[in-house]
Formats: sequence, C-alpha cells, structure tokens
Amino acid sequence: MNDQPELAMLWESADPAEELPRRFGFADAAAAVGWLSELLRERWAVRLRGCARIMLSDRNALALLETDAGPMVAKWSAASAHFPRLGALAEVTSRLGRQALPVAAPVPTRDGQVQVQIDSASIALQPRIDGTHLDVGDAEQVRAAGQVLARLHRALAESAPADLPELSAPISLSAQLRSWLASGPRHVPADVVGALGAVVAASPIEPDTPIQLVHGDFRAANVLCRGSEVVAVIDFDDARLDHRVVELARSAALLGTVYHHWAPVSPEVHGTFLAGYQAVSPLTAAESAWLRPLVAWYSARLAPPGGDPAGWAVSAREVLAAPQEVYSASVT
Repeated sequence: MNDQPELAMLWESADPAEELPRRFGFADAAAAVGWLSELLRERWAVRLRGCARIMLSDRNALALLETDAGPMVAKWSAASAHFPRLGALAEVTSRLGRQALPVAAPVPTRDGQVQVQIDSASIALQPRIDGTHLDVGDAEQVRAAGQVLARLHRALAESAPADLPELSAPISLSAQLRSWLASGPRHVPADVVGALGAVVAASPIEPDTPIQLVHGDFRAANVLCRGSEVVAVIDFDDARLDHRVVELARSAALLGTVYHHWAPVSPEVHGTFLAGYQAVSPLTAAESAWLRPLVAWYSARLAPPGGDPAGWAVSAREVLAAPQEVYSASVT
C-alpha cells in the first residue's frame, strides 16, 4: 500500500508538509494514511489499498483512496465548530442520493452513520466518481448543468432550515445591492456601477419564492461531467439559505471557474445555462426581474482592484447590454 501520498494545498500558497501536522496533528503523510486505514477498517469495514494524494484547504482535508470497495474520497475537518453543520449537510446529501440526484452521497458506516466524529475530526467517505469538470465550451454540458441545478433546487426546497445549524436568512436583495453600491467600489467602471444603481433605484419587488437551502457553490469546479451528462455535483460545504434565483445568477456568473482559473463566461453561455434551468423549473416574473442585475452584480464584485486581467467588469457590462431574452427566456 502506498503510504506516502502526494501532499498538496488546494488553494493556499503554503508548504503542505508543514501544514499537515500544524492543522491536523499528523507527523507526516504516512501517519495520516495509517489513521485513515484503521478508521476505514473499523467503521466502514473497508480495506484501504492505497492513497495517491492528500489535499489541504484551511482546516479541511481530502484524500484520494483506493479500497477493496472501489475508488473513494475521504473528506475530514478539524474545525470543531462546524461539526454539527457537516453532519446535517451529510444527511442532506445522503437524502439527495436516495432521490437519484447526481451527487457523491456519503457511504454509511457499518452502523449507518454518514458523518463520523472521531479523534477531534469529522469525516465522511464518498465514492470517487469518474468525470471531468464542466466544460463551458460544450453547450450540451452547460444546458445539462442548468437542468441539474433546477432539480437540486426542487429537492433542497424540502429541507427544513430548522434542521440545519449555522444557517440564517439573508437580508433583502435590494438592501444587499444598496450596501455594495454605498461601499464605493471605485475600481469597478463607473458605467457598470451606474447601471446597477439604476436597476436598484427602480426597486424591483423581492422574489416571490421562499428562501430555501441552496448548494452554495455551483460552478465548473464542483460539477463533474461524462459526455453530455452531469454525473455528480460535489462539495456542499458552502450550502446556505437564499432565494434560488440568487444561486442561479451566481452560478451563471461563476460557471467556468475551476481552482486557480477564474474567468467569466459569455452571455451566450449564460443563456444556455439559464435555458436549461428554466426548461425544468421556470422562473416567476419577480425572479426574472432580478436575474440580469444579479448576474451583472456577481460579475462586477469579482473585478479586483488594480487591474482586471480576467475581464470581470467587462463581463458585467456585457450582461447589462445583452438582449433581454438571454436573462428572461421563460417566466411563469
């Protein structure tokens, strides 16, 4: 068995060999693999055959495993304050899997647990799903992603907020945009800020659908595809309460982002994604009124100070100038 896997940081510029003991208490990668091997044998009755890689992000870790039950992913956290939330979200993901939605549902332990708290860590075991990140140049994949997000929203709407710790309802959309405009985003082109300000001044009514649980980070990095099919939506760690149209707009704006590649997509890609969503779950007129300004807002927010090489501000401008039907193709 390979007990010396590659160590890597998922986002941060740090030495993972130094961060592993500091954040998780393991002397080295071999110690982490030994802990995983014993845990899988005792709690899941699964034999670990190898570990290719361990990736670290903040107080979270992800290990790519080979087991006698097939390829697996172990995800654990050392952030004890978040353990109740992780347990609740594991139950939600498990329920989505039972509804035949494309998610990496956690593998239950021998006694039926889907999230295990042990040794100052909270850990889940998931199947490793064969797929590649969503390709925003593939219109069929983009449309399928919109359809899957609509199906996820329908299923997530059934989750009771009271069952999910650490979640609270957001303030109104108009208040959020007014707050951003008032904060003085001087690095964003004045015409973009002015156009968004005009939309807010027009005061569209708030969306008339209930606030519900949403995925929280639906974009290419978390959407795995095979051919034209979405085979898995992964990483529900950022799930939150919000209007579904807010997540739809954020997802459209960030759809092509993967790890260190952060760049906007065109209004044409937005249109394909949104058409896929609305083919399954059409927006109401009130939701549709918010869609374009929200996509533009999320794009503008990603424009960094001191230069915008990826073109987020340009993207916001393109969204505001695109034909109306791109962002309101179907309403009920």
